[in-house]
Parts: sequence; structure tokens; C-alpha cells
Amino acid sequence: MAAITVENLSKRFQLGLTHAGSIRNLVNGFLSRVVGRNRSQGSHVLPEHADRVDEENNFWALKNVSFTVQPGEVVGIIGKNGAGKSTLLKILSRITSPSEGRITLRGRVASLLEVGTGFHPELTGRENVYLNGTILGMTRQEIDRQFDGIVDFAGVSRFIDTPVKRYSSGMTVRLGFAVAAHLDPEILIVDEVLAVGDVEFQKKCLGKMQDVSRSGRTVLFVSHNMASIRALTKNTLLISRGELLFNGPTSEAVSRYLAENSKRMAADGDVSTIERPFDGLSREMEMHRLSLVNANVEEGQAAEMKITVHSERSSEDFLVGLTFFRDDATPLGSTFSPALRGPAVGRNIEYTLSLPTEQLTPGQYYCSISIADVRTAGRRLFDSLSDVLPFEVHPQAVDARGWAKSWGVMRLPEMAVKSEGGSA
Repeated sequence: MAAITVENLSKRFQLGLTHAGSIRNLVNGFLSRVVGRNRSQGSHVLPEHADRVDEENNFWALKNVSFTVQPGEVVGIIGKNGAGKSTLLKILSRITSPSEGRITLRGRVASLLEVGTGFHPELTGRENVYLNGTILGMTRQEIDRQFDGIVDFAGVSRFIDTPVKRYSSGMTVRLGFAVAAHLDPEILIVDEVLAVGDVEFQKKCLGKMQDVSRSGRTVLFVSHNMASIRALTKNTLLISRGELLFNGPTSEAVSRYLAENSKRMAADGDVSTIERPFDGLSREMEMHRLSLVNANVEEGQAAEMKITVHSERSSEDFLVGLTFFRDDATPLGSTFSPALRGPAVGRNIEYTLSLPTEQLTPGQYYCSISIADVRTAGRRLFDSLSDVLPFEVHPQAVDARGWAKSWGVMRLPEMAVKSEGGSA
């Protein structure tokens, strides 16, 4: 019997809906319905999602999603921001209700959807552990048995009697995950919040989720990190624009995700070019246009990228960070530019970057790219794009040895050999 059954699940939100805060809001809402005034006024929907708004001005975050998850399965959920992943998890966690369809959950559910979910900021870490355990239906004796393990896993023993409002985001995530994973839920739901933790803690979390699944419990894991998805899951749901695009083997889901992402972000169907309007809402500096000059590179050559950076409120120096991934989502490494002079406020500058690909073996690759402040400790991030700009490295015509993926992701320099003694 399935641990999770989702049947024709849909969720809609009324755009521009205001609660009864004033007579003016009520009158404006009435007029918009009666005389057909601009009902989308005040509704912030990106142009790419405009076709998800129906004639009644409802935005469909999810539409006719159906799937099942068996007990003990670890299932990944991937998709771009705005695809509907978080809405799906909130419905499964009973934070919000569906507009249409039905879900059936067999077992107790523990979820970690965002930093501080379920924590009361005025209570201490200790008090929040017992509060969350009680909400999950645990007795005090059951929580007592797990308490030391929770605190040890989270690494917050020194602060366990400090109010959670004084925790850093990383501490909050560590304690939240530890509570969710240790209180014996039959179904564990984890969102991308693990990205807040350090690398060592992320490894601990992945190991814990594997332990949870081996004990016969079910895990739903949402992440933008394709390497983590591939390492942890065998099957993955790909959600795009509120619909379930694919449900099956993780390797195929990741391949479809990368292809879908490249098509969605490309300008005029050219996956080697991305153009983005500046939203002016949250970012001081943004990558406006990116393009690969040579999307087909001969082994040993460098690839070239052109990047146009727009400055809205900051003209600070910045650097470009680039991470390479193989087409199977294996991360290969990162490289950084020297400090670059930022454009004047309200202006654009185009930069040409030479990407070192000399050690990449023949095959297909893609990038994640970011721009960050060079002066701030921890490198304040201005803007980032994931899983973009696919390119291919072709073998040299004179090299007849070929290359197999099983040999590795980099071609190392040729070995030096010394021989001593006479002939063989």
C-alpha cells in the first residue's frame, strides 16, 4: 500500500485578492468583478507564467498532478523556481489545502520547508524540540529518548537553552532537520533549506535521510543540487509550470530538467544565449545577457562567454564565479574571475570571459554562474543562474585514444616516464 497517493491535485490562488482591510478595497474588488476593470492590477505574475492565469483571475500553482510513493522510497522533486514544488510540499504537509483533487498519507509526516518552520522564536531550542515532538504526536518519554541524539546531530548543545530568535539561520536549520529526522516520522519531507548549512552538515543530512529510508520510512527531497538528487534518489518528479512533466528514473528526470531549463531561459530558441529583463525589485546588480561565443569547443581550447551586467543601485567591484557540471550533473569544479569594475548605476557593461576547459574530457557540459561582491566577507551575492549555457567539448582530430566517462571527468597531463638500465 502506497505511503503517499496524490490524485488530480490542483491549487489555485486568487490574484489581487485583498481581505476586508478597507471599504475602498471592497468597492474596488466589486467594481473589478462587475464592470470588468483590470483584474490583474496589483497582481505580480511574471510574463512567463501569464498563461497559468484563467479568466477568473486565478493563478494555478498546480494543475492535475498525480503520483504515488511507496513506503521506504526516497523520491526527488526538481523544477525551477515557481514551478510549484513548494506549493506541493505545503499541501502534503497540511499547511494549505488543495483546490481540487485528493491526497492520502499513510503515517505521521515531519516536514522541514523553510528556515524556522514550526519553531517559536521566543522559546528555547530545548522547548522547541519538545513542542515539535508533541505536534508530531510523540509522547514526552519518546522525545526524551531521542533528545540527546537530536542535540548532538544539530551541534547546538551550547545554545540549546537559548531562545531560537537568537540562532543563526544555519543553527535553526540544523536543529529543525534534526528534530524532523529523529522523531520517527513515517514520511519525511525536506525542502531546499539544507543549502543554508555547511558542506559537512549537508553530508550528515544526506546520510541521515538514507538511514531513514533504509528503516522503511519515506522521504521526499526537493533540491536544486542535481548531484545530491542523483546521490540520494532513484526516482524523481520533474515539475514544470505547475504540471508533473515526468515521473521516473532520476537520471532521465535530471536530463529532462536540464533540457527544459535551457529551452526556457534561451533567447529565440538559442540555448547558448540568455536574456533577462532587470526586475529592479531585489537585486542591486544583475546579469542581463549571457552568451557562449563558441558552444562547440575542441579539446584543449578555451570557451568564450560574453556577459552583460546591469547595475541598478550599486557600482561596486564584483567577481564572476563559474561552476562546471557534466551532463549527468557531476560537479567538476569552479573558477573565479579577477575583480571587475562594476558598471555605473543605471548602466550596462559587457565583459568577455575566457573559460578554462583545457582539462575537460570530450563530452557535454553546462554551467552555474554568479556575480558577487569581492569586498564583503562571505562574498555578498548579487545574482546567480543555475544549470545554463550548455556546451560540448569535441576530441582532437589527431587523438585516436578516445575517452570513456568511467575514466574520470578530467584529462590529466601526460605522465613523465624514466627508464634505467639496458634494453629489455
